[in-house]
Amino acid sequence: MKKFNIRKVLDGLTAVSSPTPSPQPGARENDLIPETIQSEHFQLCKTVRHGFPYQPSSMAFDPVQKILAIGTQSGALRLFGRPGVECYCQHESGAAVIQLQFLINEGALVSALADDSIHLWNLRQKRPAVLHSLKFNKERITFCHLPFQSKWLYIGSERGNIHIVNVESFTLSGYTIMWNKAIELSSKAHPGPVVHISDNPMDESKLIIGFESGIVVLWDLKSKRAESRYTYDEAIHSVAWHHEGKQFICSHSDGTLTIWNIKSPAKPAQTITPHGKQPKDGKKPEPCKPILKVEYKTTRAGDPFMIFSGGLSYDTVGRRPCLTVMHGKSTAVLEMDYPIVDFLTLCETPYPSDFQEPYAVVVLLEKDLVVIDLAQNGYPIFENPYPMTIHESPVTCCEYLADCPVDLIPALYSVGSRQKRQGYSKKEWPICGGNWGLGTQSYPEIIITGHADGSVKFWDASAIMLQVLYKLKTAKVFEKVRCKEDKHSTEIVDEDPFAIQLMSWCPESRMLCVAGVSAHIIIYRFSRQEITTEVVQLLEVRLQYELNDLESPDMGGDQTPAHQTPSTSPSPQNATPQTHPSTSSNSSDGMRDNIPCLKVRSSPLKQSPGYQVELVVQLVWVSGEPPQQISSLAINSSYGLVVFGNSNGMAVVDYLQKTVLLNMGIMELYGSSDPYQRQPRSPRKSRQPSGGLCDINEGSATSEDRCKSPTSDNKDNSFSRSRSSSVTSIDKESREAITCFYFCETYTRKSDGGLTPSLWVGTSLGTLLAISLNMPPAGEQRLLQPVIVFPSGTFIRLKGGILRMAFLDSTGSLLPPALESWYETNAPANGEERDKVRKRRPVSVSPSASQELNENQYAVVCSEKQAKVITLPSQNCAFKHNITETSFVLRADVVQINAGICLACFCANGHIMTLSLPGLRPLLDVNYLPLTDMRIARTFCFTNLGQALYLTSPTEIQRITYCQEVCENLQEMLGELFTPVETPEAPNRGFFKGLFGGGAQSLDREELFGETGAGKPSRSLAQHIPGPGGIEGMKGAASGIVGDLARARIALDERGQKLSDVEERTAAMMASADSFSKHAHEMMLKCKDKKWYQF
Repeated sequence: MKKFNIRKVLDGLTAVSSPTPSPQPGARENDLIPETIQSEHFQLCKTVRHGFPYQPSSMAFDPVQKILAIGTQSGALRLFGRPGVECYCQHESGAAVIQLQFLINEGALVSALADDSIHLWNLRQKRPAVLHSLKFNKERITFCHLPFQSKWLYIGSERGNIHIVNVESFTLSGYTIMWNKAIELSSKAHPGPVVHISDNPMDESKLIIGFESGIVVLWDLKSKRAESRYTYDEAIHSVAWHHEGKQFICSHSDGTLTIWNIKSPAKPAQTITPHGKQPKDGKKPEPCKPILKVEYKTTRAGDPFMIFSGGLSYDTVGRRPCLTVMHGKSTAVLEMDYPIVDFLTLCETPYPSDFQEPYAVVVLLEKDLVVIDLAQNGYPIFENPYPMTIHESPVTCCEYLADCPVDLIPALYSVGSRQKRQGYSKKEWPICGGNWGLGTQSYPEIIITGHADGSVKFWDASAIMLQVLYKLKTAKVFEKVRCKEDKHSTEIVDEDPFAIQLMSWCPESRMLCVAGVSAHIIIYRFSRQEITTEVVQLLEVRLQYELNDLESPDMGGDQTPAHQTPSTSPSPQNATPQTHPSTSSNSSDGMRDNIPCLKVRSSPLKQSPGYQVELVVQLVWVSGEPPQQISSLAINSSYGLVVFGNSNGMAVVDYLQKTVLLNMGIMELYGSSDPYQRQPRSPRKSRQPSGGLCDINEGSATSEDRCKSPTSDNKDNSFSRSRSSSVTSIDKESREAITCFYFCETYTRKSDGGLTPSLWVGTSLGTLLAISLNMPPAGEQRLLQPVIVFPSGTFIRLKGGILRMAFLDSTGSLLPPALESWYETNAPANGEERDKVRKRRPVSVSPSASQELNENQYAVVCSEKQAKVITLPSQNCAFKHNITETSFVLRADVVQINAGICLACFCANGHIMTLSLPGLRPLLDVNYLPLTDMRIARTFCFTNLGQALYLTSPTEIQRITYCQEVCENLQEMLGELFTPVETPEAPNRGFFKGLFGGGAQSLDREELFGETGAGKPSRSLAQHIPGPGGIEGMKGAASGIVGDLARARIALDERGQKLSDVEERTAAMMASADSFSKHAHEMMLKCKDKKWYQF
């Protein structure tokens, strides 16, 4: 008997937009396949975020735990330990993080936000959480300072006041330093916001306060008065102490540094303008740009380091941002690629009163993180082990493959290791805290990113880590454009002409095919041998829309029988591209014709081990009209074919014989059975937009609907509008585009008695067409005989543009497309490898070949609106499911998880759904992303084993899982941020310093700032908000109802224990009262008859 499940009933009731599918009349009862996959197998959660923190705003470092924290303008918090130990957290408010302070070696972090709130994060758990929050109501926070091994946090405000917070209880102290008392009569005007607070390294009772206007106050915490005031006529940006506590240094807005002795407040002991030109007549140097931050670090053996950002001369126009390191008489100016957000000097000791011994500088840039080695000559940088180069060029597309062949990652790593730069520091990466997780997930995963500069990067994404393996530069195939004036007039995009738009990859054969925005396709083959290609093989294809056009007399040449090569498509090239007959100049009336958008290089191309160019295919201008961008692409290694399509039609290329096999307009694919009865027209009436990546289903949409270039950021680019490709507009119908391809051995016609190689084509108007492939025998005959390609006449209709196809066998198992295993093509002339190559034959591992002829297959088709399961060869609809009515599907994939296979969908309204196969039962529907922008839509992809990813910002990849099993094991897989480490010993004061009062002097802050010493704070100043964090809270939340029951039981036990304690104490008090009453009665009887004078 089947087990009753209330959860499935609830799923069915809640899926209002997803009605439960029922078998269609065409499906026989014995065709139905039992499904093992259930809704319990699915759960959605974020796993890990990779990449550089987008729009960073602040940074902190724990010198004992060796953990780095970075805050961003969107309220995100990224924590980094040793390579592979990363963590992402998010403040609920989303306000910018203005400052971070570690509780050093305590496993906690304080964050200050632009909305005037401070938060205490617990880092002693794998998923850090907020323990306490404090929201200021009347003050704007500008600066925070937490002394080492102190629980009292100083907070400076915009009004110039300083408040003190107990970080244990997150309550305010009654002790407040008001700005007017700090400056008294030293200034007539308000001193401005507090820009710096720090205590004297040798005397914790003395606090230095820097005001923006240029006033610095040395405040005595015990006597509650200002001990000294230091005034300079330029605004202050930062202050830093010398470790002996006798001097401090200020950086100013005119590019000067002032060094002050604390005993001499009248004038600075020294004024330096590091980058200012020194006039000969002894006048003040010319003003420079502001020095935004300075640090003053001492060494036992030599001169101190003065490190600062900014301060360059105003006449250095166009110079890159710099970090300056002054050490003794030497001054090193280190240029950065991006503006500096913040920097920190890493020192050997956490004690501010000891020699600092700096060894590295962490520089946070707007788009990079750089760590400089101070111990080596020339200050080399450390090689960054984090995956922070995702955005080196903007990401335009992504592919994700879980459970790939085991030899693939080592092969890519071996060729990629030769690409690494030289000249890095030889020391180990200094941010090395935390421990790796102990996850059981062992399958290899690869992420491929395509970029705006034409590069393709391969990443090892195994075990929730990310490491770059190999980088391929596709732009090397084309001639370089020196400047904008030299730009080809035939280019169809204004910028980034090499940007990658689509990728198709066969991991088993390692064949790679990429399509770019300039209507070009490049086919790559993987090789471990270096080769030099004398002439890059090139095919040029006229892919046009209309059947007949009087303005294009060459038109008929493309419409040849399908199995022949069209006359305008060249045979294999033996000459350089310039001598190609079809690359003609402008036609007689001045129109561009038969000209590609980019020029393939004519000089020999040296190709390093890795991916090497096999063939370049370019679409050409037709009668003055630019080629439409590629909207769909697929490669099959077993057949040796590449197919691509756009809004004009499609072409099939044999990359082994270097020929075009099929070149047809979309209407020709339908033949006489075109459901729309469209009239042919010239493409000139609907010009190609000159933008970058465009939504492939919108064809020539209005300018408001067009997508921008892959590198541009469009603020108002959310998918709020409803967009169906099946609208009945004549313009929409006439611009039907190819959206999807799938190679498979299947039945292409109802009358087929056996399985044959085929290509299935999906369009933006919801049509699925079958094309038959007649393959020659494998081996030498494959290179001599032509592949016959012809439309079968089969087409199936769905609502909305076709997104994804897959095929199942009669048992419901997924049929992989036929493929070929990788082998080395560039083997040595007289080696064993060459013999292996000769014996090598393309092998299809598709299990469909072993099926009996009378067994059925199932075609799974997903469109923007619905999914269908169709039985083959009968072509009856077995199951149908309307996925969404109000939105549309952006990405769909048939994926394998441990429990079985399912259809995963991501909708424009942010919903992530899974459907069972072949029954199309709704299993999961989660409103994950309420707003979906173009970047997420372009990069979202599902893969096997319950994994998915998307670009959550221009610099970061967010990985998620929709598999219950992965969610349960996630806690084990995550790394530990906090590890037990002993705090280093405090510096020895020495005999004479202890005898004569030298060395660091401690302060009883509890006595000074506590309620007994400072009184109660103002209640209206700040509001305490208890956080959801804490280890117990997190554990309880993670364990759901079980945790609630456990907590309730514990609470009851505690309550019972307390009640029993009260009962025992009550009994004891009663006994004591009885005893007292007894003694009192005895005393009364004893004294009853005595007179008062007898006592």
